[in-house]
Amino acid sequence: MILLVRHGETFWNRERRIQGHTESALTPLGERQAAAMARLVADLVRREPGDWSLVCSPIGRARQTADAVAEATGLEPDVDHRLSEIFCGEWEGHLWADISLRYPEAAGTGDQFFLAPGGETYEDVMGRASDWLSSLPAEPERKVIAVSHGVWGRLLRGAYAGLDRATTVAQHVPQDAIFRLQNGQIDRFDCEPVE
Repeated sequence: MILLVRHGETFWNRERRIQGHTESALTPLGERQAAAMARLVADLVRREPGDWSLVCSPIGRARQTADAVAEATGLEPDVDHRLSEIFCGEWEGHLWADISLRYPEAAGTGDQFFLAPGGETYEDVMGRASDWLSSLPAEPERKVIAVSHGVWGRLLRGAYAGLDRATTVAQHVPQDAIFRLQNGQIDRFDCEPVE
């Protein structure tokens, strides 16, 4: 089983600014989202006893969210660079609105993240996600909490479920829910509402 958590809202999420590998702190709402997701993860872990591990991206917003999960579960997070968000090259730090004007072909497509000059491709990120997935123990021994990012989480779910590219990139990436990947199935669990 994998419990997949996306980091809480950041200031750049709120501004619709491209983050990639660039740091942006959680907003107060993002901190509350991280705490709510942590409580939900802890509840799910209690229902499934076993040898759980917690792994996270090295990027600050994911690490901050993983710290909330660690506090709720008592697990110590391990950092794995394969869980890093897509690197968006020259677009990092820019507003999506500005990028859409300069690169109209990127506007409104599920593939927009993969078009950044100097950035990672779909294949690059899918390779990292697939490599991480294949390194895990087989089910039912697999009991992992992964704290990562929007694009990476989409591609992990796509790799896990064998989805095609269009379906993979079109998946929702909430910051107030977690996904359970178990026995070939993906289930969404919404957190308690936070304001």
